[in-house]
Amino acid sequence: MKTLMLRRTYLLPLLVLLAGPSCNKQLQEKPQSVLTPDFFKSAQGFQSGLDAAYAGMRNLWGTENLFTITCIGTDEFITGNDGTGNNINYYSSGYLPSDGKTTAVWNNCYTFINTCNGLVDFGPALTGIDSTKKLGMLGEAKFLRANYYFALVQFWGNVTLNKHFQSTPTTAAQRDPRADVYDLIVQDLKDAITVLPASPVKGGVLPGKATAAAARHLLAKVYLTRASSNAGHPDDYQNAYAMASGLINDRASLGLGLLQDFASVFQEGNEANQEVLWTVQHTSNLAYNGSPTQNSSGPDNVLVHMWVPKYETFVQGMQRDILDGRPYIRAVPTRWLTDTVFRDKTNDTRYNKTFQTVWYCNNAAGIPVWSNPVPPGIDPSLAGKPKFKLGDTACYMPGIDTPDAAIKTARYLLMPPRKYNIQMSPYMRKYVDTKRPDMNAPSIRPVIVWTLSETYLIAAEAAYMIGQPTTALGYINTIRERAAYPTGNASLMDVTEADLSLDFILDERSRELCGQMVRWWDLVRTRQLLPRVIAHNSDGRANIVPKDTLRPIPQTQMNAVTSGPTYGPMGDPLWN
Repeated sequence: MKTLMLRRTYLLPLLVLLAGPSCNKQLQEKPQSVLTPDFFKSAQGFQSGLDAAYAGMRNLWGTENLFTITCIGTDEFITGNDGTGNNINYYSSGYLPSDGKTTAVWNNCYTFINTCNGLVDFGPALTGIDSTKKLGMLGEAKFLRANYYFALVQFWGNVTLNKHFQSTPTTAAQRDPRADVYDLIVQDLKDAITVLPASPVKGGVLPGKATAAAARHLLAKVYLTRASSNAGHPDDYQNAYAMASGLINDRASLGLGLLQDFASVFQEGNEANQEVLWTVQHTSNLAYNGSPTQNSSGPDNVLVHMWVPKYETFVQGMQRDILDGRPYIRAVPTRWLTDTVFRDKTNDTRYNKTFQTVWYCNNAAGIPVWSNPVPPGIDPSLAGKPKFKLGDTACYMPGIDTPDAAIKTARYLLMPPRKYNIQMSPYMRKYVDTKRPDMNAPSIRPVIVWTLSETYLIAAEAAYMIGQPTTALGYINTIRERAAYPTGNASLMDVTEADLSLDFILDERSRELCGQMVRWWDLVRTRQLLPRVIAHNSDGRANIVPKDTLRPIPQTQMNAVTSGPTYGPMGDPLWN
C-alpha cells in the first residue's frame, strides 16, 4: 500500500477488521500493495483503507516508541537497567533529531494521516454503499485523523498540515501554525460526533471502533490542551468543561460508568468494560506484528515487557515465567511517584492495584537457606534449612521504610523504598498478559487508550481553570472515593477546596493514569514539564531546557526537504 509521510512514499500492509456472527471478533488481515485515488473509489477499497487507518494506531499504542517518549523523562518514570531511551530521559546531548523513536512516531502519524485524507477526499463521491453507513465511515476517518494530528501537535507544535491525499512525492514542505492544526482537529471531531455511534458499549459496536463518546472525550482533551498553548481560544477551558461534563452527565444513557473497583478497569480480558471509551486492538498474526521476541519498536504490543524488573536474578527462589513477565525493565518509577504520589497506601488502594510488590517463589532450586549460625532472633534450629517453600513469598516491597534488623531476619527479600534500584523496583502491571504462548512473546491484549475516569479528571481541571473549584472538587472526590474500594475509608479520601490546585490535579492524574502513555503530554500541557523533571527526575534534571517542551523534528524529515525553506530542527518552546 503506497502512503505518504508528508509527501514521500511508504509501503505498508492493509489490515481488515471483520466481524463474525458471535461476540468473538478479531482482525483479519490482508496485504494490499498499492494505494491510489482509484483505490478509494470502490466500496471494498474504501473499507480496506479505513481498516488500514485503524491498524495504524497499533504503530503508536503498544509500541516502545510511544511508551518511551511519553512515560520516561517525566516525573513518573526514569530509565531502568535495560533502558534504550537514555538520551530522551536524560535530555542529554545525545538526544538528537536522529532519534529513532521520535522519528517512528512522526513517520507513522503522517503515513496514516494520508490514508485518512484519501478516505475524506474520495468518500463523498463513493457509490455502491449505503449513505448512512458512508457518513459513519467518513466520521471514523476524521476521528482517526484527529488522533494522529493531535499526537503530532502535542509533540512538535507547528507541523505540516496536509488536508488532502497525496499520491506523488515532493521535496518541499513547511511547518504550519499549530493553531491551524488544532482547527482541523476540532472540526474533524465535531463532524465525527454527529455521525458516529453514540456509545462503545451499545448497538453492537466492535471493540476499538470510533464512537461519539470517544470523540467527545478527545475533543474535551483537545480544548484543554489548546487552552494552555499560544494557539488557545478564550473559550477553550469552558468548552473543555462543557464537553467533558456533558459526556459524564450522559453516561447512564450511554451505558457508561465508573467501575466499582479500580483494579477491574485494566483486568486482563475485561478491556471492553463500561468505563473504557476507546481501545487500540492488536493481533496475534506475527506477519503483521514484527518479531515475536525482540521487535519492541514494531507494531506489536510490547507494553507487557516494559516495566518488568530483573526478579529472576535479583530474587532467590525465582525464575522467569509468563505470570511475572520477561524482564525488559525499560523504566522504573521515581521515588516521588512511589513515596509521595502514592503516600496513602491504606485508604487509597490504587498503588497496590497498579504495581506488583510481591513475588512468589517459583524455583525450588533457588530457594535460599538460613545461615549457620542464624541471625540474632531466629530459631537456631533453622540453620541450614530453606527459608521458604514453593509458592511462598520470595520478595516483598512494603512501600514504607523497614528497619535494617527486620530486613536481615526476613525469610524473603524485603525491599523498602530505599532499597529500590534500576534492576528491581515495583512493577507497573496494567498491561500484564498471562495468555501469551511464552514469556518472550508480545501481547495481543487491546491497549486501553481512554477511560471515563480521565473524563472526570478533564472536567475537574477545566472547571478549576474557569474558576469553579467547587465543581472541580466534586469530580475529583468521585474518583478518589472509588479508589478506596474495598478496604479503604472513602470518607477519608475526600479533599477540600483548600487542597485543590493544578499540582494536586496532576498528582491525581498520576494516581489514576500512571503508565498510560499520557504523562509527558500532561506535563507539557500544564507547563510543568521543566519544574517536575527538575524536582523529581534524577536523570533529566541537570539537562532539561525550555526547548524540550517539544520533541526534535526528525533528521530524515529535515533532510528530505530540499526545495524552499529549510525544515527547522528542534522548534520553538511551546509557549512563545
